[in-house]
Amino acid sequence: MLPEEIKKFIDEFEKLPSIGPRQATRLAFKLISSGQSKLSDLSSAISGLKKVKICPRCFFVHSEISAVCPICSDKSRINDTFMIIEKETDLMSIERTKKYNGKYLVIGELTKSGVLESWQKLRLNILKKIISDEMKDEKAKEIIIALNPTTYGDLNSSVIEKELKDYSQKISRLGRGIPTGGEIEFADSETLSHSLTRRE
Repeated sequence: MLPEEIKKFIDEFEKLPSIGPRQATRLAFKLISSGQSKLSDLSSAISGLKKVKICPRCFFVHSEISAVCPICSDKSRINDTFMIIEKETDLMSIERTKKYNGKYLVIGELTKSGVLESWQKLRLNILKKIISDEMKDEKAKEIIIALNPTTYGDLNSSVIEKELKDYSQKISRLGRGIPTGGEIEFADSETLSHSLTRRE
């Protein structure tokens, strides 16, 4: 009944977070009715994502010529303090507070079981190597575990803390300025600032 082009669109877009088959179908029809100009703009925007790189140090996205992102290459940032976050949008929220000037590690979406995926362990191993190779005192000054204050966030925080306890003089977590069950991505800058200030 549907043209193959629409079926393919639906098949691809329903795999995206928060978009199921019904929303993907509605989106397809909405885009078609928007006209060729809008479709060309969207196609160009999606094609532009091919130019985006993932930083090999912190795993945040960037489009610089160099391999590493602007945060990792910024010499004015503190080199011996690291913040572990789950999503790129969490990093963006933390940066908006202007209260943190260290480096990051985007660990990626965590499971509710508290078991790290193999690629997440690899990311932690890269952080361990950075600390071992670059810290004069052989340990980072501080590692801040900034995961969402949920049950599974706390569980994963404990797992990550065990993994990194030998690599930092201090391991802290965000203070409870964010309500239990809340998400860093949606917290306002003032709340996040308090959480950073009150980290434990």
